[in-house]
Amino acid sequence: MTSIRHFPATHPLPDWRNFGVMLRALLGINGLALVAALVMSPGLSGWLASYIDLAAIVEPLLLICLGLLAFVRDLLWRLPLRLGQALVLALAGTLALVLFAYWQSIALSDAVSPGRAALLAMIAAAFLLGYFELRARAFSPAQSEARLAALNARIRPHFLFNSLNAVLSLIRARPQQAEAALESLSDLFRAAMRDPGELVSLADEIALGKQYLELEHLRLGERLAVDWQIGPVFMGLPIPPLMLQPLLENAVYHGIEPAPDGGTVRIEINQRGDALWIAIANPTVGQVQHAAGNQIAVANIRERLALYYDLEARLEIETGDQRYEVRIILPCRQKAA
Repeated sequence: MTSIRHFPATHPLPDWRNFGVMLRALLGINGLALVAALVMSPGLSGWLASYIDLAAIVEPLLLICLGLLAFVRDLLWRLPLRLGQALVLALAGTLALVLFAYWQSIALSDAVSPGRAALLAMIAAAFLLGYFELRARAFSPAQSEARLAALNARIRPHFLFNSLNAVLSLIRARPQQAEAALESLSDLFRAAMRDPGELVSLADEIALGKQYLELEHLRLGERLAVDWQIGPVFMGLPIPPLMLQPLLENAVYHGIEPAPDGGTVRIEINQRGDALWIAIANPTVGQVQHAAGNQIAVANIRERLALYYDLEARLEIETGDQRYEVRIILPCRQKAA
């Protein structure tokens, strides 16, 4: 199985293409604009109008600046930190100077001089850069690695214990199948012990999920049916390890085992635009108990997604009277084969 070394982006200069970074920048600058409007307005009654007027000036500047920073992100990352930060400040100040000079020339705004606007833009940019640098230090690679290792360690005992149980159930009744199952189990062990800082390909993660379900099928027999629905996706897409297996394990344990007649675990993987959608659904027997049992795995995966992707990935849950579905949405900028 191939793997790719990766840790969540913790460069002191932000990833301006990341949705979480853009959202924080928008919220931060608009927060400063709210405070500025409150200071400039003669009273609370005129505060909202002052903010709307200020936002009409700030938003175009902010959006243009974020677009340019996203375009030159890789170049900025190759520079020394302080030089990169200085260029960001220079870009913000230059844009403010040019835009305010243009607006004054067409009589759209004369409340603030271009020089003062440039200075204010650089101060706001410095505030944001300071915040992102502190955040990057708080989420250093070593801390991220330790956190991911701890999260993976929570998954391993359940994973290995249930896999061993599946093999033990075969040893006396079907020794030949038990031998084949042990070979699959060794592959599962290697996957479980993988370095949490390594990404794996989507193809490898699917293969691991299929191995696990085959092992469970030996134990449960015809009670376990599996329906794989894999659309045209880029199979080499790097994703965090052990995304599928814990959810497949929960689907079997909480959805199939309690049902006397078993049921079907449905796995759907599709690429929609720039997002990879992974959905795992199973029948339910006692919805409250099922949801409570799934909490640990779901919370674990949600936290790992946040470490890897910030706000660009999400995990959703949909429950019904007889169905439970978990969806993982990951950023995917590679085209399907």
